[in-house]
Amino acid sequence: MAAWAQRHRDLDRAAAPLLVAYSGGADSTALLLAAGQRWGARVRAVHVHHGLQAAADAFVAHVEQTCASWGWPLQSWRVQVAQAPGRSVEEAARTARYEALAAAARQAGAAAVLLAHHALDQLETVLLALTRGAGLPGLAAMPERFERHGVTFGRPLLQADGRLLRAQLAAAGTPWIDDPSNGDPQRTRNRLRLQVLPALLAAFPQAPQTFARSARHAASAQALLTQLADADARQIGDPPRLAALRALPSARRLNALRHWLRQRHGAQASDAQWQALQVQIEAARSRAQRIELRLGAGWVRRVGEVLVWEPEPLTCATTTAPVSATPTAADSCPGESKS
Repeated sequence: MAAWAQRHRDLDRAAAPLLVAYSGGADSTALLLAAGQRWGARVRAVHVHHGLQAAADAFVAHVEQTCASWGWPLQSWRVQVAQAPGRSVEEAARTARYEALAAAARQAGAAAVLLAHHALDQLETVLLALTRGAGLPGLAAMPERFERHGVTFGRPLLQADGRLLRAQLAAAGTPWIDDPSNGDPQRTRNRLRLQVLPALLAAFPQAPQTFARSARHAASAQALLTQLADADARQIGDPPRLAALRALPSARRLNALRHWLRQRHGAQASDAQWQALQVQIEAARSRAQRIELRLGAGWVRRVGEVLVWEPEPLTCATTTAPVSATPTAADSCPGESKS
């Protein structure tokens, strides 16, 4: 925590509130306690109620009771998770959380929103990216600070060992709750956590540190690719012009298009979809040649001499509404659980 604060002195020394995403689990409990020790009255706990499992109401009751006993301000909000074809429930819930947290930070005038991901979460993220054949953005895993929806997010515990955090809480008799969904073997991350990670740590005890170092190297390389994509974006335009795209080497074209879809639309696509688009761009040299294919959670189409992307219509709207708030309803803001 102290090392992270030193690296981000603007947040450490700011007077504005710091929102701590408090799910009630061990990691967010450790974060709330550590943040409170360092920043005192600046800290506010926030909790999100997804309504996706029967235990969600018990989570709210726990965080309310815990924060009341510790004297921490708490806001609890309910989000309705929007679902779309080609997007998992977990991804939809994560999107809803970040949108809600960004609104919360703006409403509170917060300096940042703090998330409780730690070194073992980072290791799992790298492993998960490898199982999916991810490129550099995936292998870069989670940054310790980032911007989303115009709001700063931070991960002060990203270099901490999650096992040590739990041991410290247990030794102090500090209560937390376990999310029942964390034991579901149908989820890939859970299988990695329960089956792969113990064997990996037994064979390579320094894996959290070495994987984190690899993630930093990947992040550094990705930063250079992003700079190149920014330069190419000025050449291809927004929306991208087909003639300008074809003028780029294939690898740079793909890099620029990935950047465009991620930055302009907040979306990503599979490698197979990108390769199919590459083929269609090369073939579309006459006005009669159409381009229309699925790209991520939407469709990319040719309109004249440019490409446009439209998301798949949602089956329901993403909304947030207050469940409860302390100390006053006027201070209510949405929360995020660390998962």
